[in-house]
Amino acid sequence: MKIVHIANFYGPKSGGIRTTLHQIGSGYISKGHDFTYVVPGSALFCEETPHGRKITVPSFILPFSGGYRIIRSNSDLKKLLVTLGPDIIEVSDRFTLSSIGIWAEKRQIPAVVFSHETLSGLAKTYLPFSIQKIVNWHNRRLASRFKHVVTTTEFAAKEFHQISAHNIVRIPLGVDLQHFHPNKRNSELRQTLLKGSDVLLLHCGRMSPEKKPELSIQTLRELRSRGINAHLIYVGNGPMYSKLRKISADLPVTFLGYIANRENLAEILASADVSIAPGPIETFCLAALESIASGTPVVASNTSAVGEFLLLNSKEQVGAVANGNPVDFANSVQQMLQIRNADTSLSMRAHQQAENYPWSSTVAMLLNLHGEKDEIRKSKHRLRAA
Repeated sequence: MKIVHIANFYGPKSGGIRTTLHQIGSGYISKGHDFTYVVPGSALFCEETPHGRKITVPSFILPFSGGYRIIRSNSDLKKLLVTLGPDIIEVSDRFTLSSIGIWAEKRQIPAVVFSHETLSGLAKTYLPFSIQKIVNWHNRRLASRFKHVVTTTEFAAKEFHQISAHNIVRIPLGVDLQHFHPNKRNSELRQTLLKGSDVLLLHCGRMSPEKKPELSIQTLRELRSRGINAHLIYVGNGPMYSKLRKISADLPVTFLGYIANRENLAEILASADVSIAPGPIETFCLAALESIASGTPVVASNTSAVGEFLLLNSKEQVGAVANGNPVDFANSVQQMLQIRNADTSLSMRAHQQAENYPWSSTVAMLLNLHGEKDEIRKSKHRLRAA
């Protein structure tokens, strides 16, 4: 099959969407399929990568986003699709690219859209009033334009179930289980990061308002008020970077920025004691899954999807959830520290839980959705000028 994936918000320092595209692209290629991903850039450019053919197209920077880009012209994008002649189209952006679904349907090309965020949650984060009717209208419109809407968790699917959409498919994302592993724990690196403290806390993710990154600093402040000698490290960047540095000036906090070296990142994740994922509307959170694959328990918001893979309320739990305030988060961090000190098998149990989410499973489920079991034929789609 010739599969084309179109994605906005992809860039050198984008986290989840970049990882997802690279992993599924590599998986498709390993199965003998042709994969092209079209992403925003400064100009039109094509290159071959280990993950497939990468085509960057002209775009503009989204204001106040910390550098995220959006493809400038859907008309030019459709002309490019005519040239590429895909058998399957995948779209990652529920806002500006939904017309691709209509275009594909007219040409009898199956198209799916990935819902990487909850619109209901975003509206509640940024607006002081309810727009639920508009949210429902948008979600109905989105679902009607594509053959399938791919969601990664039950939490992500909830807003579509509420409008009785019938083409919702749940396909969890995955984690590189060889790369992220407890054996990457580096004692020397850990001591360097601790800077004389006893407990190493980690926040890995984009610093944007909807992810509530300030809650990790507030949690650190609460823990230190209880006599816990903890140090917090931030991995990532985003529009709230300056604000976070300012409010943490009197605390032991280290900002490492975006880490492109995945080996270095794996060592950092494995060397921490607890990973904090405070985002209240996370629909999956790859950083949290990579943390538990690295053997590091996670404390997350009880309103996000992260709790779905932490084995809560079981003897094998590999994390905890908390209300969105520093006292409850601090309580949960202390709980996980106590479990970690009492149970030396926690790191390996966490990794074993992550083994339920290999990228190979994600790729297999997507290919099954695309009908891989059918005989691969030459495209017969009625491609015409956009």
